[in-house]
Amino acid sequence: MSVLPILDVGLAFLVVGLAAWTVAARNLFASVVGYVAYGLLLALVWIRLYAPDVALTEAAVGGGVTGVLLITAGKRLGALEKDEAGATPALALKIVAGALALFVAGALAWVVVTLPDPAPTLAPAAAAAADGPGAGLGNPITAVLISYRSFDTMLEKVVLILAVIGVWSVGADSAWGAAPAPLGRPQPAGAMVLLAQILAPIGALIGVHIFWVGADAPGGAFQGGALLAAMWMAAMMARLTDPPRIDARWLRLALVAGPAVFLVIGFAGLGLAGDFFAFPPAFAKPLILFIETFMVLSIAVALPLLVAGPLNGRSAR
Repeated sequence: MSVLPILDVGLAFLVVGLAAWTVAARNLFASVVGYVAYGLLLALVWIRLYAPDVALTEAAVGGGVTGVLLITAGKRLGALEKDEAGATPALALKIVAGALALFVAGALAWVVVTLPDPAPTLAPAAAAAADGPGAGLGNPITAVLISYRSFDTMLEKVVLILAVIGVWSVGADSAWGAAPAPLGRPQPAGAMVLLAQILAPIGALIGVHIFWVGADAPGGAFQGGALLAAMWMAAMMARLTDPPRIDARWLRLALVAGPAVFLVIGFAGLGLAGDFFAFPPAFAKPLILFIETFMVLSIAVALPLLVAGPLNGRSAR
């Protein structure tokens, strides 16, 4: 047996073991750290499956943004846990939750095992759309996301905006229009400040690069936008900057810019290419890059606002 299959088997056991440890961990911070490590390992798994675009997304979101979001949420739930100290789930609830988890896992396993051979797939249609005249991109993943399943891609960004509005809505009514509470400690550690000062500019350049090359190589709007969001969060955690006021016009325009531009160009396709979300072959690539530019902006703004939380860090009672 060659070295790579042995490494793949070891990676598979490590991923499963870390997932089990993350679920079983009693300490919130330990479980979040386990989850972040789990996301980074999954990025390696996607690399081994020759899916670098998915690996980039997993590393940026699963191993970065989501970890910070969970840590921030855990800190804000600390007061609630103290109020409810001693309240533990009943044994019957644990049994029902475990039974449901086993049922879902078993059902998924049954679906995978009983798939017909060959399994049903949309790969030929997606490949045809990626190679068609309406795409014009060298990266088939980006072509599929923007050309073949463009409506889904736009709605994903709409969901992000709705999530941000949902977070804002649980803030105190009297604080509407203000800024969320600053992230991090009032006096952050010097190491955190130094890390943010060095990492944020470099990470921002890498994020822009990943977005730009996504038209012809692994990368794209979500990967680049997630990395830019992580750099902004690092700067906020080091208190180099504070979360913006939610009534700032530039902030609201940046939030809706991606889906709005996508939708406008989608309607323009009716007249220019004869179909909704269709692109004229001669202008397909410039239009897709134009859409993705504003998508990057919306993603880079929405993810840090989700982490920043409700206004003034207080929930409505």
